[in-house]
This record gives sequence, structure tokens and C-alpha cells, in this order.
Amino acid sequence: MDARTLLSSARRITVKVGSSLLVGDGPASRGVRMGWLASLAADLAALAGEGRQLVVVSSGAVALGRARLPLPKSRRLDAKQAAAAIGQPLLMEAWQAAFGAGGADGATVTAQLLLTFGDTESRRRWRNARATLDMLLKAGALPIVNENDSVATEELRYGDNDRLSARVAQMAGSDLLVLLSDVDGLYSADPRRDSSATHIDTVATIDDALLASAGQAASTGIGSGGMRTKLEAARLAQGFGCATIIASGLADHPLAALAAGTARATVVTTTGSPASAYKAWIAGSLAPSGTLTVDSGAVAALRRGSSLLPSGVQAVAGEFAQGSCVIVAGADGGEVARGIARYAAGEARAILGRRASDIAAQLGYSRGDELIHRDDLVLT
Repeated sequence: MDARTLLSSARRITVKVGSSLLVGDGPASRGVRMGWLASLAADLAALAGEGRQLVVVSSGAVALGRARLPLPKSRRLDAKQAAAAIGQPLLMEAWQAAFGAGGADGATVTAQLLLTFGDTESRRRWRNARATLDMLLKAGALPIVNENDSVATEELRYGDNDRLSARVAQMAGSDLLVLLSDVDGLYSADPRRDSSATHIDTVATIDDALLASAGQAASTGIGSGGMRTKLEAARLAQGFGCATIIASGLADHPLAALAAGTARATVVTTTGSPASAYKAWIAGSLAPSGTLTVDSGAVAALRRGSSLLPSGVQAVAGEFAQGSCVIVAGADGGEVARGIARYAAGEARAILGRRASDIAAQLGYSRGDELIHRDDLVLT
């Protein structure tokens, strides 16, 4: 499958924008390439107009911050964190301005989401961040995601936004990840050093040998990632059913060029879908922390594809936290399904047997009508 077909068929797309594209590299005053960013905003608005849901992972805060104040250009973590703190609001201001200048309808609202390593590696924090993403997308906002460099420690950070973008794609349930940088895909060798290097259009398997051949070199601009990190991100995305396009974004309207089939790119294919991979993860990879016993009506509803509502729950066993995997059992004790609980054990006991409309009154708050949403449940 080529990049044009993938882009035209994807329902939810995560787009990663590298620093080398967004920030100019002039000797004195680096700033946002607003003309280029406006063209990308127009591309994103066009995709949204076709019914796609979009998430952007954007680099650039550190580079913009260093341009605004004379901070040290060393690898010291505190200098980088200070630059990020200065540059992040400038980055968000540029993104929102681009939608006003880029032919969008003026209604596109950008939303900032800053993540640290623990937000995607801790299941509870991952679930909370995912819920925020879902709400933003349902509301029609465009989430702009970046690593929270101002507080991330050297030991617990992604280090580049290629890896972060794969985690965000997983969190968002994207079926396509587009990595835009200053290279137009994977080559048999480094084309800057080997004139005989050939472009690779499609990759089905990313193994250690391919990663080793990609080397460790960073891109030609001011970014921190290279081809190896892009392949590592694509392999991670491949594992949860998300295809990846690695393409150059140097020219204006990079996504429109991919959609028209006029831009060269490397496609990393996948099998299955994010939804099926997520369900397989729930069914086979998570150890259940408790059990919800449900009545026959709830069992029938689950088999028809419904969510689990508190009205159908008869008993709660075990002590589990919100976001834990639990077993759903019938009245005879037999396992019917497994899923991710929206409410902790104590909360579930307080609302079992009650109507969804009673949750807020009983608890003083609500995380939704369902004890387990159907997207987080797999029949066993």
C-alpha cells in the first residue's frame, strides 16, 4: 500500500513535525517558518474537512526559546529546560496563528498537551491522557503534543519526538502515523555519502539489521532525531496496528503532496488495526485485578456489543484502581469478558445496580456512564 492510499483511507492520523521543518536555521534569529506552517495548517484543515481526526506532535520549543533569550547552547539539562519553558508558548502561538493564516475556516482551535515519559508508561496516567485526547478530538479541537521538556529528567524522557509520536499514535488509537522531517524516507545507504543509494518505498519488517543499517546520525537540520529513531517509532507503531509514512516536509503543503501521490516517501506497513491490537492486549497481556459479576441481561448486552453499565452489575470482587483490567463474569461465575475499569473497586461497589444517571449523585462526580466502555472490553 502506498502513501497516497494510506492517507486517503486513514480515519485518525498522528502527524509529527520536526524542528528542522518548523524553525528556521538562520545564523542570527531563528524563528518559525510561518509561510510553511500556514501551508501545513491548510493541509490539516483539508483532511479535517474530509472527516479525519488529527493529532500533531510538534517539536520546536527549545529552538524557539534559545532564539528568544541568550541561553547557553550546551547540552546542560537546565539550559534546555529553560529554553523549552520560554519556547513552548511561542510554539503554540505560531500554531494557532497558522490556522488563521493558512486558509482554515477560522474555527480550528488548537490545544496544548505536554507529556512526560511516565504519562505513556504508567497505565493509569496513560488512560487519563487518552481520555483528554478523546475529549479534544470529539470536540473538534486539534491537539498539539510535545514532550514536557521543562520538567522531564534526562533519565526519564523520550529524547526525541519520533518515539513520542508513536506513543501518542497508540494513545490516540491512530491508524496512521506520518513522520515529517528533512528526509524523504529510507535509503539503502546514506544518500549524502553514497551516490548509489536507492530509495526504499515499502518496509514490511523492521528488524535489528535494518535498524543497524540506519545508523545513529541525526537529520541535517536542528532536530534531535535521525532515521534510526524514525524506524524505531515505526516499529512501535507497527506493533499496535498503525502504519507509518516517513516523508520530507521541507516543501510547502507536504500532506497535500502525499495525498496527490507526488511526494516520495517510505511506507512501513502493518497488519490488523489499532482496535484489534488493543483488544488483544487487554485479553492476553494484562493480569486482571478483580471481578465484576453481572446479570444475564448484561451478558446479553455485552454480546451484542454494548458497554457494561452499573445497572447490570451484581457484585464486585477484589481491590482494583481506575484503569485496571478486570474480569466480567456471569451469575454462574464463568468468565464472559475482560476490560479496563473506568471506576475503582470502591466506586464500583457504590454504584453497582444503579442507573447511569445516578452516578454523579452517588459519587459526587462522574467519569462516564459506563463501568467498562465497549472500546475497552473484549469478549472471552
